[in-house]
Amino acid sequence: MNGDAQSLASEPLPGGADPGGCPADGGAAPGARSAGGGAAPGARPADGGAAPGTPGCPITIDPLVGSLAAETEALRTAGPLARIDLMGAEVWTVTTHAEARRLLTDTRLVKDITRWNLWRDGEIDESWPLIGMVDAGRSMFTVDGAEHRRLRVKTAQALTPRRLEELRPVVERVTARLLDAMAAHAAEAPDEPLDLKSAFAQPLPMSVVCSLMGVDPALEPRLHHLYEAFFSTLTPQQERLAVLRELDELYHDMVRRKTASPGDDLTSALILADEGGEPLTAEEVRGNLEAMVAAGHETTVTLILCAVRALLTHPDQLRLVLDGQVGWEAVIEETLRWESPSTHLLLRFATSDIEVGAGGAAIREGGTGGAVIREGGTGGAVIREGEGVAMSYRAIGRDRAQHGEDADRFDVRRPAPIRHLAFGHGPHICPGAGLSRLEASVALPALFERFPGLCGVAVAGTRNRPVLTQNELESLPVRLG
Repeated sequence: MNGDAQSLASEPLPGGADPGGCPADGGAAPGARSAGGGAAPGARPADGGAAPGTPGCPITIDPLVGSLAAETEALRTAGPLARIDLMGAEVWTVTTHAEARRLLTDTRLVKDITRWNLWRDGEIDESWPLIGMVDAGRSMFTVDGAEHRRLRVKTAQALTPRRLEELRPVVERVTARLLDAMAAHAAEAPDEPLDLKSAFAQPLPMSVVCSLMGVDPALEPRLHHLYEAFFSTLTPQQERLAVLRELDELYHDMVRRKTASPGDDLTSALILADEGGEPLTAEEVRGNLEAMVAAGHETTVTLILCAVRALLTHPDQLRLVLDGQVGWEAVIEETLRWESPSTHLLLRFATSDIEVGAGGAAIREGGTGGAVIREGGTGGAVIREGEGVAMSYRAIGRDRAQHGEDADRFDVRRPAPIRHLAFGHGPHICPGAGLSRLEASVALPALFERFPGLCGVAVAGTRNRPVLTQNELESLPVRLG
């Protein structure tokens, strides 16, 4: 892998699918079902006039994650607002930095699933494989306005810069323990590659966020297994629903125990919170806890792995960092921009019509059935009331209008500050962004200091797990040197 995505953009998706095209015969794409009363996802209108990424010709988001480069390029080509197929649900996605910043603060886009036309009409229900990420119970991640502020405030207070610095010793202890175990492995089997994901990048953030939230360390292996099954698109839906029930039961039991005997942790703080005379309910505490553990480890796993992979495949830049010419902060921010931990973040719903790309933004011609899409001028695409909207953060991070024509290139020497939206923007910006940055800022230099001869094993051939929403590698085999 290198910083030039142009050579990767032609990679075929599994089964020959083209993320930017519709079947030439005008029929439905294999496995697609209608979602919204119009053409089936992937179908081209009979006159062949619809461009990829417009209603009637959505870009299929590959659930097996066969080629993020090709998918990203198709989304960028479609314009700032692209029509996509998410495993049978046709929605819009935002692909540019400027429009994402604007729409992420637009109060007409809400998290309430009852505002989604496909949900109201019964076309999407609990059989949809991604339903657990959209209908996720009551927490700060699923409500808006005053209720969102009420649910978020105590979590935000626990993750201030000062409190994060108090967590640094915890991160350092966990990091040292994992590096010691890796060194012991290298001593026993010096010629055997080690999977950096399972040995380091995965257990570190899980241990830290569980420590923060007061989760029993003995539960960490089980939580890891449950979240892997939940996020994978290969998990049968009935099994995924069983995973959600088990997670609910685990966190319900934990909240019950913390209520009876609070400790010095964030879950206890949420239970004891009394903002404005209205404490959080047990369901709200459980929802915040569950969402924080899930989001609090997934993001950091990807950040650490993608940073290591990028440096190993760009040895000239790694040398700049190790020689002290470039700081680790630059590595972290460029990695977040270049390989955003979230690929497609689900979902918000329009409470009224919202025009996107007006005022001269270039929108590809060819819209039908619910959108006005023209090239240039004052025209724009219209998100209709009730439609779903995702954010395609990998495409946003590689927006050439924001980051230059070399946006596909990894470069730790980019002019600072590197402005990206990897953690979102607006009221729902990720509350754990500071924690993720802290963990990476401890883990990365410690890893390369302990193992200066660290090298990858076929790093360029690493593949993603079948996780539609996360930029998650299957593994990262390395030799410690």
